[in-house]
Amino acid sequence: MTDVDPARPPLFDSAAFLLGQLGSHAAYRFGQLLEPLGINPPQYGTLRMLEANDGRTQQQLCEVLGIHRNVMVTLIDALEKRGLVERRRHPVDRRAHAVHLLPAGRETIARAAELADGLNAELLAPLEPADRPHMLAMLQRISVGNGLTPGVHPGLTVEPGVMPICDPGHS
Repeated sequence: MTDVDPARPPLFDSAAFLLGQLGSHAAYRFGQLLEPLGINPPQYGTLRMLEANDGRTQQQLCEVLGIHRNVMVTLIDALEKRGLVERRRHPVDRRAHAVHLLPAGRETIARAAELADGLNAELLAPLEPADRPHMLAMLQRISVGNGLTPGVHPGLTVEPGVMPICDPGHS
């Protein structure tokens, strides 16, 4: 058996391990930061997506975001119970419901966005300020290059990086 240098364990040279380690750390920290607001990271992501897509049906949100329909329903249900969003009859399609942000949802987004900005600063603090935009650009290239849906956590999709087909019978 050979001795392992404790300063450089074998996995320290693995991009997959390091990205996983940082991802786990970032997710845990973000969950901690959001806890006082009464939401979790997937709910924050959904609120941010609704902010840009207010008034779309659940089906449209599912298709645009690549989120599995069952996951979308669960997320919207939780946000609706918290008084952050509401479903309203769609003005054209009476079978569908449009999802709308409520003022409390917009306030929660603003507060959570400040926390997210602080976490980004915390995570990138070891880098020189001039290196931070380059790191972000490289991470974006890696994400897109691996077929991930921009802005959507792969845990919300059926299969990471694969756009699920939503059931048109549900809105």
